[in-house]
Amino acid sequence: MTARQPLFVGGSWVEPDGGHYEVIDPATEQTVGWAPEASRDQVHAACAAAREAFGPWSATPPEERAAVLARAADIIRGRLVPYAELARAETGATTGTARGMQVGVAAARFRRYARVEPAEWAIPPQINEAGPGGTSHALKAVGEGRAGVMGALAVRQPVGVVTCITSYNNPWANPAGKIAPALAMGNTVVVKPAPQDPLSVYRMAQALEAAGVPPGVVNVVSGARTEAGEAAVASPDVDMVSFTGSTAVGQRIAEVCGRDMKRQLMELGGKGAAVVLDDADIGSAVSGIGTTFSFYSGQICTAPTRVLAQRGIYDRLVGQLAEYAARLKVGDPREPDTVVGPVISAAHRDRVESYVELGRKEGAVVVTGGERPSLPTGFYVTPTLLADCTNDMRVAREEIFGPVVAVIPFDDEEEGVALANDTDYGLIDYVWSSDVARAFRVARRLRAGGVGINTVGRNMEAPFGGFKKSGVGRDVGSYALHAYSEVQAIVWPG
Repeated sequence: MTARQPLFVGGSWVEPDGGHYEVIDPATEQTVGWAPEASRDQVHAACAAAREAFGPWSATPPEERAAVLARAADIIRGRLVPYAELARAETGATTGTARGMQVGVAAARFRRYARVEPAEWAIPPQINEAGPGGTSHALKAVGEGRAGVMGALAVRQPVGVVTCITSYNNPWANPAGKIAPALAMGNTVVVKPAPQDPLSVYRMAQALEAAGVPPGVVNVVSGARTEAGEAAVASPDVDMVSFTGSTAVGQRIAEVCGRDMKRQLMELGGKGAAVVLDDADIGSAVSGIGTTFSFYSGQICTAPTRVLAQRGIYDRLVGQLAEYAARLKVGDPREPDTVVGPVISAAHRDRVESYVELGRKEGAVVVTGGERPSLPTGFYVTPTLLADCTNDMRVAREEIFGPVVAVIPFDDEEEGVALANDTDYGLIDYVWSSDVARAFRVARRLRAGGVGINTVGRNMEAPFGGFKKSGVGRDVGSYALHAYSEVQAIVWPG
């Protein structure tokens, strides 16, 4: 586990110009391995390799591309245990999460895009009447008094070379959700993993190499410094950037992409509102909201971190959430009864703790948590519930990315919707109500890319993406194929 990882460029494993940096297990604070630091020139070489490979790969029949993805899925599934152990060590996720939600989901995503239906490759043809601006053939037909008719076919074409910059909270599912649909559509990719846990992404590259992906189609370049990511975005060989991460970084990437008119797919920050109405099943709401404490230790942009509770059920909800949080075992993610593992780094732990202290200063009541657990090693944060918050507090407006939930009371439905929408973000919101018609009515008024009704679960074929500063574009399911393609119109005289 402590080997020095090379880069993957143009189908070859290459020693990095910048040496290696240490990858730390956030639970034990021990060395997991040594990740490569790519130079700017090496990143440009990866982009050039992807550009060279694009022509042959995009011309490869879709069925052959899909077969490569299917073999990769089988390889990943067959190596689930060692891959999950590495993911657990890099991220601090519990063993169950690493196996099921990280490696397991990655295999499922490769398998899904190996089963692309023919209808997903093309848009149904349309027949359009030619107007005065039609071709000379159409104009001649009009001049002769005949109805000018033009055939029109809209098809999907690959974008080209895609830079995929992935998040640290899931080094398997997140990259797979970019790489698999991009390759299925005929694109080539340069993957820049998060610096905290890049080793898993190199295992994915090994699986793709073993599955028969041609040289240059998939490239992986990493680095703890900003140089590698900046080069992967700015390279003239890159046609599109797919990024998952913070809004602040996404904005900087978008500025670079805008200068060269590069396509973007941005899945950015979130501050999901959970609107709990006075007729809600409190137990269901507590179970759903409670996932913020446990799932990736709150390090996930879709978490319902901002709870809006109608006053009739406010006290009960706060009390039950506090009891729920206090029961969760915080500790070694290798232990089967551990529910809450560490956050990714000491620096991030300090950041989360600073928000809890800020909440106190702003007037929030720390109902439970708020202290560092007494464990010998690891970057742990106790699940923390902040009550009596207002929507203008920073703990209610800024993404904390940790096991911290802020609860805000409201009086009526109108106020609840207004508070939910009073945010810079708009990724996923939630509504709890026993009246499904009421819940749908509220959901339609929320300015978010997705809304869960009485659940925090997701349908992996539904479009995923955000409003406002939570992102640009949609992916997942068939929407990912659309995201990694351009629409081309072909017309001809009728």
